[in-house]
Amino acid sequence: MTTTYEGFTAEEKAAMKEHAQDMKKAARRGSAAGKAAAAEQDVVAKIAEMSDEDRALAELVHTVVKANAPMLAPKLWYGQPAYALDGKIVCFFQAAAKFKTRYATLGFNEAAQLDDGAMWATAFALTGVTPDVEQRIATLVKQAVS
Repeated sequence: MTTTYEGFTAEEKAAMKEHAQDMKKAARRGSAAGKAAAAEQDVVAKIAEMSDEDRALAELVHTVVKANAPMLAPKLWYGQPAYALDGKIVCFFQAAAKFKTRYATLGFNEAAQLDDGAMWATAFALTGVTPDVEQRIATLVKQAVS
């Protein structure tokens, strides 16, 4: 069986270009407070551009993160909403439409304190806005920054 590497998908290439643009935009901004406010506006604007399903989920994640982990700074990461602590991405939202997947994702990076023995989840599928989903996100975000 012979397989050949076909390179990055068009969606992956677009995400990398968005990330480069986000980094350039952030570098051009003025004061720390100005950068933080502008970064959050970028996140809110990106969420507003999403499809109805992704937007509802992204708005929920954004609201829950801000309420339960106000120390996390909203910013765009590969063109998607993300939340950082001391410059390190703790968690992020990935819209289903971004990579043409069947569900949106709430993901956590190494900076998140989700460690649980020898194995634990770092990404969660999101398919609907419910009180249970809201509570689970709040619990995960609180744990991630504890």
